[in-house]
Amino acid sequence: MPDPTKIRATANGDVVEVKMLMSHPESTGLTTDAAGKLKLATTPHYIKTVTVACNDRTVMTGDWGPAVSKNPFLTLRFKGGKPGDKITVTWNDSAGESRTDEATVG
Repeated sequence: MPDPTKIRATANGDVVEVKMLMSHPESTGLTTDAAGKLKLATTPHYIKTVTVACNDRTVMTGDWGPAVSKNPFLTLRFKGGKPGDKITVTWNDSAGESRTDEATVG
């Protein structure tokens, strides 16, 4: 199982900024052979869906593909949050793995 998602959430008035660093290999499965030609070396392994919720209310859903970099970093802002609210980040990947992590708005 991948390492936990690092989450930092801060409130400025009613606007919450959430920054997260997800631990994930984000592999397209492609590599090059000795001649420099592309070939499929492994099964692609990348995050497909990311959902962020504040107190069980979805504030963002994103569909990703294999072009996202290894260990992706995501920042978002939304209105309607306050210090003490629970932020939940969930992702699902192409290999059927998923992870959910939580943080509290500071």
